[in-house]
Amino acid sequence: MKLKNLLYAQSGGVTSVINTTAAGVIETARASKKIGKVYAGKNGISGILKEELIDTSQESDTQIKNLKYTPGGAFGSCRFKLKDPKENPNEYLRLLEIFKSYNIGYFLYNGGGDSQDTTNKIANFTQTSGFPVQCIGIPKTVDNDLPYTDNCPGFGSVAKYIAVSTREAALDVESMSDTSTKVFIMEVMGRHAGWIAASSSLASEENDGPPHIILFPEKKLLQRKFLKKVKQTVLRNGYCVIVVSEGLRDYKGNFLSDSGKIDAFGHKQLGGVAPRIAEMVQIKLGYKCHWSVPDYLQRSARHLSSKVDFDQAFAVGKSAVEFCLNGDSSVMPVIVRLKTKKYSWKIGKVKLSKVANIEKKLPSSYITKDGFNVTKKFRTYVEPLILGEAYLPFKNGLPINANLKNKLVKKRLKKFS
Repeated sequence: MKLKNLLYAQSGGVTSVINTTAAGVIETARASKKIGKVYAGKNGISGILKEELIDTSQESDTQIKNLKYTPGGAFGSCRFKLKDPKENPNEYLRLLEIFKSYNIGYFLYNGGGDSQDTTNKIANFTQTSGFPVQCIGIPKTVDNDLPYTDNCPGFGSVAKYIAVSTREAALDVESMSDTSTKVFIMEVMGRHAGWIAASSSLASEENDGPPHIILFPEKKLLQRKFLKKVKQTVLRNGYCVIVVSEGLRDYKGNFLSDSGKIDAFGHKQLGGVAPRIAEMVQIKLGYKCHWSVPDYLQRSARHLSSKVDFDQAFAVGKSAVEFCLNGDSSVMPVIVRLKTKKYSWKIGKVKLSKVANIEKKLPSSYITKDGFNVTKKFRTYVEPLILGEAYLPFKNGLPINANLKNKLVKKRLKKFS
């Protein structure tokens, strides 16, 4: 009997360890004698619809190993939302055609909430179409907003990067604050959930150290209260460090940085909240401000990835393949925190129908009563996730990254529009 093949793809915003997950998938599948070829979709589901499939068997074991040290999405990612199959079945029929033509028995989609929705829809469609494909969603998002998993692969490394960057920037600002910048604002990712902004609190081992103010999407900005806090902080310390989520809202509930555009998933595109905050402080208080937006740097900083995050990212990829071999479908591996004195975890699983399109926001118990910082409960949650260093191999002073061929298979089907 001919072995079924596996198709893996990446979706949504990438992370510093998403390729570690890819390595977990490929290495585990290669070690199994029950899986045929491992294909990767070029640029996620959009590439699969175009029959752009990468034959990973062309890649050496060394290059697959190097994936673990490579940020970005090695096979290309996308923001592409499948329509409901009842409204537009053409995309699903095309995917079914691809699956049949390439003898795909396993489909693994690595992404966030929207991607889990895509995986679930595909699983249901193939089941009712008489060609069931085992579909496994693999968690990934720096936003840490997937439910049922204790944390999301990608988040621990971003948390580490933001905490380190906040501490280093604070030392810089403090040293120059007497005659120069008084207020520094750093804008971090987080449209609806403030997990990344909250992680900046780890920069300080004391409650009153920088960042002095954290602005969360879960809390509306009350301008007068905020400016009073800034002024008090500058008078007390000589300077003020602020970390703000890109999704900060005003007192009416509107994004402060709404650009007026939407992305492929229907989410509003945000245009930069840090300069808005800086302008507000300069006009109202007269302090010299400086702002910064790490943007893609925060999610691609593989040189500063957390070892815990690295291990968990590999584990969810490995487990996804093992789920396939055990006959599972329409599920996602999750990270389960164990109730032990020293931080420990294991892999569990949850049905995709429970995960799709659901966002896990920062609990109110993690935010201080004044709305400007985090509680000890949050620090207890996040501190283990940034532990350890996932060291990189270097050559000539620069990291060694994977150098993949990404050779596409010869197309067999008609062009799809």
